[in-house]
Amino acid sequence: MTGYLRLLQRHSAALGFGFLAVFWGNFGQTFFIGAFSASIQDSLAVTAGTYGAVYSLATLASALTVVWAGSLIDRVPLSGYTTALCLGLAGASLLMWQVEGLVLLAFGFYGLRLFGQALLPHTGMTTLARRFDQDRGKSLSIASSGVPVGEIVMPLIGVALIALVGWQTTFLLIALLMLLAVLPLMHYLIRRAGLVDVSTVPEQPRSAPMQARLQLLGDRCYWLALPGLMAPAFIVTGIFIHQDFVIASQGWTPAWFAICFVVYGTVHWLASLAVGLLVDRYGAVHLLAFYLLPMATGLFLMVALSGLWVAMLLMVLLALTIGAIPPITGALWAEVYGVASLGTIRSMNMAVMVFATSLSPIVYGIGIDRGVHADLMFGGSGVYVLLAAVLMSVSYRDSIRKTQNDDPKGNP
Repeated sequence: MTGYLRLLQRHSAALGFGFLAVFWGNFGQTFFIGAFSASIQDSLAVTAGTYGAVYSLATLASALTVVWAGSLIDRVPLSGYTTALCLGLAGASLLMWQVEGLVLLAFGFYGLRLFGQALLPHTGMTTLARRFDQDRGKSLSIASSGVPVGEIVMPLIGVALIALVGWQTTFLLIALLMLLAVLPLMHYLIRRAGLVDVSTVPEQPRSAPMQARLQLLGDRCYWLALPGLMAPAFIVTGIFIHQDFVIASQGWTPAWFAICFVVYGTVHWLASLAVGLLVDRYGAVHLLAFYLLPMATGLFLMVALSGLWVAMLLMVLLALTIGAIPPITGALWAEVYGVASLGTIRSMNMAVMVFATSLSPIVYGIGIDRGVHADLMFGGSGVYVLLAAVLMSVSYRDSIRKTQNDDPKGNP
């Protein structure tokens, strides 16, 4: 861990920017919004099915927008881009403050998912992937720690504020926080770290973003990796959104599952830090074959075993996979495709992840409504993850070797 301490001492402002961009993005994550679900449904008198459909459609719309909006970080100064994202998240929160029907709710969800779940973390991770080369894995691990820290503290804060001032006033407070505190702090860190110039790239042809997208979509390695890239977001979102079904089918209790969530957040954090060290030592491509295996193991254990301890083990294994994703995939795109169009490449992958989270509640929900047995549902998910891991293991091996031979730093 001494490597992390030295890195923090030398680059505290840049790493602080990356961490906070990811952390404040938690306002758009499912685990935070989920704390408001019951209150919103009661306030608007809508069913869980209607609520879930609105949420999924808003998430899908944000996934489509990310492809364009995420690529802008390759072409505009970081300070202006960050300002737009903070204003966007504040605006979405103000919409939630004024929600009186499904239309405003849909637009509010869209903004929270676009600026919170997608673009703010995208900005933090892209900025640090560009800034760091030798310590890229560790820097991305520090930034991505903003998610598990948020998983530990934000739902508790959200529940407390809902009880104290109500769910809509809570979103008003979030908007004020973004405008009065977060935005000035992010600008301070950008200036302190000298990120204004680092975030921009040399002038490129206007068609560069499209060329980068075509490069990604024309690479068979990406298509081999795609099932594995989608699997964690799809499966974890499905389990968390339909946790009542999971708990009932496994004979667990809500109180015990809540305790498991705390462990999940802690292991998620520690796994991310540990994998960051491995990425810097071995390279991201060499870890692709392994990071899905804990998730597959956890899903098979749900089918084969029973008892409260299985819930704890499941959450630990899920956390190991989820914690490994940001440092591995974040470094992978820079290693394979270079950093000049990194924002465009990352935004394409971010759109895929957001799409997976929008599809998951519907697919799992249909299975539940049609009476699909939990063992079949989660066992089938485990088989899918295992097959995806096999494809992932062979996806970028040859491509990364060629890139490293051409340029050890992975620059085009």
